Amino acid sequence: MQALVLTTFAAPMSIEHLPVPQPGPGQVLVRIAASGVNPLDTKITAGAAPHARPRLPAILGMDMAGTVAAVGDGVTTFHVGATVYGMAGGIGGVQGSLAEYGVFDAALLAPVPPGLSLREAAALPLVFITAWEGLVDRAHVQAGDSVLVHGGAGGVGHMAVQLAVALGARVYATGSAASRAVIEALGARFIDYRTSTVDDYVAEHTGGVGFDIVYDTVGGATLDASFKAARIYGGHVVSCLGWGTFALSPLTARAATYSGVFTLLPLLSSEHHARHGAILREANKLIDAGKLNVRLDPRRFTLHTAHEAHMAQMDGSARGKLVVEVQD
Repeated sequence: MQALVLTTFAAPMSIEHLPVPQPGPGQVLVRIAASGVNPLDTKITAGAAPHARPRLPAILGMDMAGTVAAVGDGVTTFHVGATVYGMAGGIGGVQGSLAEYGVFDAALLAPVPPGLSLREAAALPLVFITAWEGLVDRAHVQAGDSVLVHGGAGGVGHMAVQLAVALGARVYATGSAASRAVIEALGARFIDYRTSTVDDYVAEHTGGVGFDIVYDTVGGATLDASFKAARIYGGHVVSCLGWGTFALSPLTARAATYSGVFTLLPLLSSEHHARHGAILREANKLIDAGKLNVRLDPRRFTLHTAHEAHMAQMDGSARGKLVVEVQD
């Protein structure tokens, strides 16, 4: 098979011809059709993501969609010919999806719903799982809650907005003026973070009380601002980019709470794989109901041009999720 291999950090990946792997117990061999691109992929390539525990040489690509080509012992959930998708590799020494075939733990995968193309499916797993873990598993969002999503037009952000809307929350999302139409089309009230301070939008939209749930998908100073936007007595802040040092005093002063989301943990720890497969099945329900769409960048990439997809991720030109099409 052909695979794109990273042998040295901060250097180009190269196409190599490798043997097709074989599935072991609980695993499936997938003929990979598409590989989703995430910011973490470019950080790993640059050698700037030690928390992902990469081991060189590495085949990157955490998200994938494709067709089951063989099943290992004990696998009853999928059969040869089934289309599947998931966040299944690309970190911690596990082969990723920038290859024509890959062996993955069946528990991490879900069937591709009829309303989703393989290209769309490959763009969805990491961002939806991250959104679900933050809003549902950590913050326990309920109908009627006020939810603020920072970075509402981004990868995780546009999933979090749609999920919160689908669950009956009143949703607000920050972004630049250029992202206003996208955010409003997703069902959220737009907040221009460049022209409104945290005090401004907390006063305007909550009467100064704060939001029930704040989901930070940006990190840094935005997480600091999130602590000031949480509802007094019982607000909850969630972040998927809570790296660094932050002052918790604004959160404490509001008697609010905080949770971090580390979506990579099941892959790195080899535990709770079935939870990720179950979350993707929840995504399927929303897709079937017409309540969830993945926003794709219109550009097309192959294994031979995957570096261009990585460049687009890094230079900020992406207008939606980027996908590398591995095979027709």
